[in-house]
Amino acid sequence: MNKKLINDIFFMKKAISEAKIALSNGEVPVGAVIVANNTVIARAHNQTELLNDVTAHAEMLAITSASSMIGGKYLHNCTMYVTLEPCSMCAGALYWTQISRIVYGASDLKRGYIKNKTPLHPKTKVVSGVCKNESETLLNNFFENKRN
Repeated sequence: MNKKLINDIFFMKKAISEAKIALSNGEVPVGAVIVANNTVIARAHNQTELLNDVTAHAEMLAITSASSMIGGKYLHNCTMYVTLEPCSMCAGALYWTQISRIVYGASDLKRGYIKNKTPLHPKTKVVSGVCKNESETLLNNFFENKRN
């Protein structure tokens, strides 16, 4: 395994930990971390129910936190690790941050940015499927429990 993939798995596990916090709070289990220079500079999980705010997705909260941490709106040389493919809203926000990389676990075939053809910044690199099974299991179990 190459070093970049090992790092991606390491940081995705941190995003999964955030997703588990969301799950324990009755939120859709999505977690995100933003990394710069191999250091987590922001972490967040979905809080739409807690905050009664449809924009309180893990990615949006992580962007705000990271921007505050670095003191600027652009996330150059940063990577977002998120357990679920960003939706159009989050992808749009990530476009404006000019983030360097996005690494996500599970694909969102209904509401993901790919399905909705939402562009990312041309310089943003995307890696998908990192810890996909663990991310999908959290989401599938959450929605199965909601239906029962």
